Amino acid sequence: MACRFQSALRLAVGKPYPALKPAYQRVVGHGQRCFSVSTAWQLRTKEMNEEVLASLKVNQKRLMEDIHYTCQWGTGERWGSAPTETGMSRLALSDADKEARDWFVSTTQALGCKTTVDSMGNIFAVRPGLRNDKPPTFVGSHLDTQPTGGRYDGILGVTAGVEMLKVLADNWVETEYPVGVVNWTNEEGARFPLSMVASGVWAGSIPQETAHNTREVHPGTATMLSELTRIGYLGQTPASYESIPMAAHFELHIEQGPLLEMSNKKIGVVKGVQAYKWFTVTVKGRDTHTGTTDLKSRADALLTAAKMILHSHRLATANAALASTGILNLKPGSTNTVPGDVTFSLDIRAPTDSTVQKMKDLILADFAAIAAGKDILDSNANCTSGLPCSVTIVEDFDSPATIFHNDCIDSVSKAARSVLGPDAQNLVMEMTSGAGHDSVYASKRCPTSMIFVPCREGVSHNPAEFCKEEDCSLGAQVLLQSVLRFDRMRDERRISWKQEPYTL
Repeated sequence: MACRFQSALRLAVGKPYPALKPAYQRVVGHGQRCFSVSTAWQLRTKEMNEEVLASLKVNQKRLMEDIHYTCQWGTGERWGSAPTETGMSRLALSDADKEARDWFVSTTQALGCKTTVDSMGNIFAVRPGLRNDKPPTFVGSHLDTQPTGGRYDGILGVTAGVEMLKVLADNWVETEYPVGVVNWTNEEGARFPLSMVASGVWAGSIPQETAHNTREVHPGTATMLSELTRIGYLGQTPASYESIPMAAHFELHIEQGPLLEMSNKKIGVVKGVQAYKWFTVTVKGRDTHTGTTDLKSRADALLTAAKMILHSHRLATANAALASTGILNLKPGSTNTVPGDVTFSLDIRAPTDSTVQKMKDLILADFAAIAAGKDILDSNANCTSGLPCSVTIVEDFDSPATIFHNDCIDSVSKAARSVLGPDAQNLVMEMTSGAGHDSVYASKRCPTSMIFVPCREGVSHNPAEFCKEEDCSLGAQVLLQSVLRFDRMRDERRISWKQEPYTL
């Protein structure tokens, strides 16, 4: 019994004695004692019935205060008049990111968690359970943002995880196994152009040397290693699923698309993530004077690149895929000089690996033909034929299609039905994520699933990104219940999901 009391008392420091909630009194009053082992003021997940699970409530006001409090670090463009109507510009490993990380560490430690920083700067905060010989069940997301991002992408997931810890503390809940929250480094890939790189290193999918040597986007020269060192978040624990194993990984996120809002749904139960590849395309032509070089004598690298970007859109349309260019750099950058050197990014996505591969094959063949001056799908229509250019295409990143684990999906589905009540079937949508998330790499080493909530007009990676307070709270409530249900299921099955040889 000593260890049980110590486990409960670690949460009691500086807190008033929690009163027994009416919901629990009703259950006991019916002669159906749920807590046959726990004391009356200490709740154990294995002894919780549906009524008790539903009675554990997220504090919406507190959750929103945490979201907006953390947005003081890296505040971005204003889109409205209210104090919170701004975007975010908190690039990974910046000074603003360090401030947000410091908040995460101090807040979770105050809630009784042990925090560990690994060699990629990932921060793991773990709250002990009654049995601590097995890996924790984690909630995870990220605190870094796009340069012109919003207040909810990633931030909601981390702060909802912190809110989960607060609800557990408020209600003296004791999980059977440890539970934790992880803040993953550089999920966005906005400053260091490897998306989800730190979770990729943890999963063993990306070599740490590659990640550490990744340079920030032009015109910066810093590497991930130099910035991890500079801000004091280069941990000594190896970034590896073997050093910090997980029993499961749940992630709450805004949808970043319009489907939930358009369908009047409140919760997306995410069953997987679509495939995508990133490329860097370099077109070489010849710098020449704009006033003295006629159109047929130009090797115009920018015009050729523009034809390629338009062609990628046409290919995506024809193949039910997505194609996007978000970075474009040209040289020499003079008004009266035809550009002779252009580099641009290309992001290709589709629900299946085969479609993404088909898109890649078409792009490799067609871009070479366009550079040579050939007319591909009327790419030269109403244009003067000029001199040929050359093109090189480098594949920077590959994320195959991901299918999440049925046990985690089931936990989320049951939690959503419980939280949304009798009308749940009309408010829940099963979904495939169009965006990549750290859950992609987590799913390679442990059971994983995600929860989506609607965002206004589906807008994300934009300062005006917005999620209603009640939707943030609903998502956090489903997240809380999902973790508790999974913890209860682990105890029922006595499953620890050792990290090897776990495969999907």
